Order: sequence, then C-alpha cells, then structure tokens
Amino acid sequence: MIVWIDPGAVLAWGVPRLRDLPWRTTRDPWSILVAEVMLQQTQADRVIPKWQAFLDVYPTPRDCADAALGDVLRLWQGLGYPRRARNLHATAALVVAEHEGRLPDRLDALLALPGIGPYTARAVLAFAFERDVAVVDTNIARILARTIGERLTPKRAQLAADSLVPAGEGWTWNQVVMDLGALVCRPTPKCEACPVASQCAWKRRGLDEPDPAHGSAGVSTKQAPFAGSDRQRRGRVLAQLGNGAQPIADLDRRIVEGLLADGLVEVDGTTLRLPS
Repeated sequence: MIVWIDPGAVLAWGVPRLRDLPWRTTRDPWSILVAEVMLQQTQADRVIPKWQAFLDVYPTPRDCADAALGDVLRLWQGLGYPRRARNLHATAALVVAEHEGRLPDRLDALLALPGIGPYTARAVLAFAFERDVAVVDTNIARILARTIGERLTPKRAQLAADSLVPAGEGWTWNQVVMDLGALVCRPTPKCEACPVASQCAWKRRGLDEPDPAHGSAGVSTKQAPFAGSDRQRRGRVLAQLGNGAQPIADLDRRIVEGLLADGLVEVDGTTLRLPS
C-alpha cells in the first residue's frame, strides 16, 4: 500500500513542535510501558503526575511484581480502568519470572505479556528500543484514513503506517505523527495548519461526509458519560476499599460481582477488600 505523505515535510513540521512530555526523555522500557498503559483512554495531563508517582514507588518491573496487587491498585486510583493496573502488575511478574526482570525487545514476546496489544508492543519497540516500527493509535489511524480517503481495517492501517516510517527515524517519526493527530488532524481538523493537507485525499474532496476516519480501525469513538456509569460506581467501590475492607452487604452486588470477576477485589468472610 502506498500512502502519499511526504515524511520529510511531516518531520520538518513536527520536530520543532514536539510536545514536552516526560516519558519522551527516557528510553527505559518499563517507564515507557507504564506511560503507554496509563495513556490508554486517559489524557496526557492527567497521566503525568500519576506516571511520576507510580515510578517513584515502582521504578522497575521487579519492584512492581514484589508489591501486592492491592497496593498497585491504590496507587492507580484516579486514572480509571483498573484492569490496566492489574495487567501491568501481572506483566511485571511475568517479566521477572521469564525475562530476568527486563522487558523483551521482540514483538512476539511483548504481545505475549498480559494486556499488551499491537499498539503497546510496537510503542515499546519504537520508543524504548528505537526500532523502525510503526505505531497506530487513534490519532495516527485518523490521519491514515483521511489521507488515504477511506475507512481502514486494522491490517490495512498497520500496513499503511509501516510504509511511512523513514529508516533510522522510528522514534521521532511516531512521536511527530502522534502529535500531528493530537494537535492538528483532530476529530474537527485544523487543515490550515497541516503539513500534508495538499496530499490528503479527504481534504481534496472538500471534507465530504462521511469522514473516512469514522469507523476506521484504531479510531476511538466518543465514550459514554462517566457520571452515573458503572465505571464511576466501580471506582467508588475501589476507592472505599483503598481505606480498608468493607462489608459486602453495604456494596452494590452487581458491581462487586464484576470486580470479583476481573480479579480486582477479594472476599474475606463477610467483607470485601483489595487483593493482598
């Protein structure tokens, strides 16, 4: 698949504009993995203080693996989607048991770790090991669909992204393209600021409807309101348990059953508590 994007123009636009994000100053695989997991469905400004606090307590996979899951969940509170913390804790344990405490630098080995999918595995390879692999997050998928001018399957989106990575520029390229999507090729695009607007098939069509990004693989849809949702109810229960065990009878049974099924809580007699 050929995508008509000029990599030189994108890099010339993006390198001077790279956002100042703390995880961009490190090549430590564990630090980058923690950032990528936290950034899933969470905005960067909310992640920054939690990322720094998490790494202060768990600077290595071994530190995280040696901790109780309940302690990891307490530190995670405020980020939401606590299954991410459970998976990160499980990944740390597996890295210690099978990889001598160091994250592997192979795609297949990274994909075998709990909760790590195609995007996160490639992000670790690109941002920690500086490999020339393409990552496809929601921002990059939106750019690809619009420049090609059609909805994309996951396979086609990955092939398109792979075809664009300049040799020796894997780290820089992926960071720049992510910023292009986050700052310019947004759900409501700012085409006047885009370095590849003239090469964009959707722009050449006059931004006709439907937007080809809608329904494309990797492009997230608008989330349901948080207020009143099960996500909010689950978060409240976990926050209560962060202060100690609670009587099961005082808690929403349906929410408790979901948390138990996800391995995020455990029963101790007639009380519920965070895992020890």
